[in-house]
Amino acid sequence: MTSNNITPAEVEHVANLAKLTLTESEKMAFTNQLDKIFEVVDTLSEVDTDGIEPTYSMTDGANKLRSDEAINANQRTELLKNAPETQETLIKVPAILTAGEDK
Repeated sequence: MTSNNITPAEVEHVANLAKLTLTESEKMAFTNQLDKIFEVVDTLSEVDTDGIEPTYSMTDGANKLRSDEAINANQRTELLKNAPETQETLIKVPAILTAGEDK
């Protein structure tokens, strides 16, 4: 394990890329937090994984799909009863553009 994997200058560089302004105390806090994270990653790299199959999914099975069935189909009349105003088989809404407007 190594310590001081990241420097305050590197934290400041990443903050600048993200258009963030950090105080000196925030830079030090982020430096310490990221250093601890990198220490954990370094610890994980010490684990012997020879002969271990990679885990690509946490479940054993494939996706379970169901058939696509329409339920309560052809309910247009009932649905249109909920609309305040209709015209034939459409819901009528107020116009947002009027004739003669440029934009």
